[in-house]
Amino acid sequence: MNRILSPVRLLALLRKETIQMRRDRITFAMMLGIPLLQLVLFGFAINSDPKHLPAALVAPTQDRYSRAMVTALELTGYYRFTHPNASAAEAERLITRGEVAFVVTVPSDFGRRVERGDTPQILIEADATDPSVASGAISTLGTVASEALLRERGTEAQASETAAAALQVTVHRRYNPEGITQYNIVPGLLGVILQMTMVMMTSMALTRELERGTMENLLAMPATPIEIMLGKVLPYLGVGAVQVVVVLVAARLLFNVPFVGSLPLLLLGVFIFVTALVILGYLISTAARTQMQAMQLTFFFFLPSLMLSGFMFPFRGMPDWAQSLGEIFPLTHFLRLIRAVMLKGAGQADIAQPIAALIVFVVALSALALLRFRRTLD
Repeated sequence: MNRILSPVRLLALLRKETIQMRRDRITFAMMLGIPLLQLVLFGFAINSDPKHLPAALVAPTQDRYSRAMVTALELTGYYRFTHPNASAAEAERLITRGEVAFVVTVPSDFGRRVERGDTPQILIEADATDPSVASGAISTLGTVASEALLRERGTEAQASETAAAALQVTVHRRYNPEGITQYNIVPGLLGVILQMTMVMMTSMALTRELERGTMENLLAMPATPIEIMLGKVLPYLGVGAVQVVVVLVAARLLFNVPFVGSLPLLLLGVFIFVTALVILGYLISTAARTQMQAMQLTFFFFLPSLMLSGFMFPFRGMPDWAQSLGEIFPLTHFLRLIRAVMLKGAGQADIAQPIAALIVFVVALSALALLRFRRTLD
């Protein structure tokens, strides 16, 4: 008998592990799903140089020169004028709500100044809450617009200096003029930290009962499914409240992140977001049988949410299908909410859309969790 290595014993152990792996479908799906998911996200969805950014045009008198300039900007691939006839008030609402990344303002005397040979001026307001989004589009702005004006006047640009002198472009980086990355990252970290901890801890709520053998006692209690769900998730709301205080204080004292909005409005959004997260964790716990499976399912949700929400990479830089997929994650809407309130001073009307989306998540996840809850161990 070979005491060191027996092919028969080794083959038996390999068969046993293969059968066990096949029975653990969640682990097997993770082994195949995570690499494929990373390949698709990094290969197709991630783009650090976003193109076709939505923009609004404020031009009281749209002459041929302003139209030529707008066409040239669109041909660069960076700008997409979704609101070509916006008023100043409408453009302000659009950039505050995050519906456009740029507002191009053309003065009413723009055409007359071009005809007289004066140096016309235009104003470009960029949403700089995410500095990486606006950098590429702004870098090509002045030269492209100037050359378009020279062509429209029938004069080809002979040198870059000539093109630059044909137009004066004033760029106003709104909400983050210095382009400080922490202003964009730190508020988003609040959502990421809450998602990682709330979903993971809550997802182990029921699975812990199963592993410890106390599920029978819980099911024998005279409690309804909604009472059991609330009893499991409400304590974690208190944990989330502590995390919110820590992150907000650190953001202000350590990183000097400005807070120009309403604190009660922000806390309302945080409360709805945390509620959605703990219910999501509870829903995961109804599908998992062990704490390891609960952690695996949490990670499978956490990875695409982190990549497609706009936290790590510009949301508008992703293709349309990736943006549509990103809309199904609560983190996407929370990032819009917290950045709008903290950096832009957005009001209730400005964040109505992300608030409504988070409420829909709470209602839908609650219904699914109650439907998934098993009153027996079968």
